[in-house]
Amino acid sequence: MIRCDLLIVGAGPAGLFATYYAGMRGLDVVLVDSLAHLGGQVAALYPEKLIYDIAGMPAVKGRDLISGLVEQARSAQPQIMLGEECATIDDQSDGSVVVTTSTGTEIGCGAVLITGGIGRFTPRPLPAVDAYTGDGIHRVVAPAEEYVGEDVVVVGGGDSAVDWANMLVDSANTVTLVHRRARFTAHESSVDELRTSGCRIITDAEILEITGAPSVRRVLVKAADQDGIETVPASIVIPALGHIASLGPLLDWGLTIKGRQIEVGTDMATGRSRVYAAGDITDYPGKVRLMVVGFGEAATAVNNIAVVLRPDEDLFPGHSSELPRMLATESRG
Repeated sequence: MIRCDLLIVGAGPAGLFATYYAGMRGLDVVLVDSLAHLGGQVAALYPEKLIYDIAGMPAVKGRDLISGLVEQARSAQPQIMLGEECATIDDQSDGSVVVTTSTGTEIGCGAVLITGGIGRFTPRPLPAVDAYTGDGIHRVVAPAEEYVGEDVVVVGGGDSAVDWANMLVDSANTVTLVHRRARFTAHESSVDELRTSGCRIITDAEILEITGAPSVRRVLVKAADQDGIETVPASIVIPALGHIASLGPLLDWGLTIKGRQIEVGTDMATGRSRVYAAGDITDYPGKVRLMVVGFGEAATAVNNIAVVLRPDEDLFPGHSSELPRMLATESRG
C-alpha cells in the first residue's frame, strides 16, 4: 500500500498548484490523474491558446502555464500516478481513508483533495481512430515546430479542431481538416481564417479507415458528394471531436453532487469526512468558475487539511515571502 498525508485527485491547474502548496505545508502528496499526462483540460484541449486571466501574466499560452505549474508542483516531490482512476474510498478507524485505484493500487492517506475539473473526460469515439493501433494519433497536440514536414489530418469542426488546423498550417507540410458536416461550430473568425489559409477543408465527409504501419501513412475519406473513396496522405491524425465528461466513480463516494459539481463549504470540505474539493468541480453560493479562483480554493483546502492532520499547526501558514527565514529558523532548532 502507498501511504501519504494527502491524495490529490486530478492533475489539472488546480491539482498541480495544490500539490505545490501542500509541499509548502510539509505534506507528503500522491497525485493521481486518469489521463496519461499532467495538465488536465488545458494540456489536452488548448495548449497553444492564450489565457488572459492569470494574475501577473498579461497573456500566457496554456502549454507554458502548465509547464510552470508542473515545475512548481514537482518541487513538492509528489508521487505521480498517471493513467489511473480513483475508484473506491473506505474510511479507517483512525480517521484516515484508503482509496483504491482502477488498477487495484491502494493509497492510504490522511485526506483526499479532489481537483478533477469537469471530472473524468474521455475523447468522443471515432471508429477509424479507435481501431487503429499504430503510431501517429495525437490526442494532445505538441508545439507547432514538432509538425514540420508532417502531413496532418485534423478531424472535427469545433474550436479545438479549427484552432489546431490554423496553428499547424504554417509549419506542417500539409494540413487537411475533415468535418462530417458542412457547418462549423467553431468561432466564425477562426473559420474565416481557416478558409483563407493553406489548409484543405473536406466537409460533409467521414474518415473510414487509417492505414500504415508502424505509423500512419494515409487516411481513407468518404465525402457525401463523391461516389468513391479518397486517399489522403497523412503522417499525423489529430482527432478533435470533443470529450465526454463524467464524475465516474466519484458518484459513489457519498458526496453531495449538484449537476457535475461537488458541493463544498467555505473550507472546501465536502460532506464526507477528510474529503475536500477545489477548482471547477466544486459548487457553492457565488461560485465563479475561473482558473484563478481554483488556485485560491486549492490553497484554502490545503491549509484546512493541514490543521485537520496536524491540529497543533496554525491555519494561516505565514506569508511565502517569509518562508526562507522560517526554514532557516527551523533548521537551527
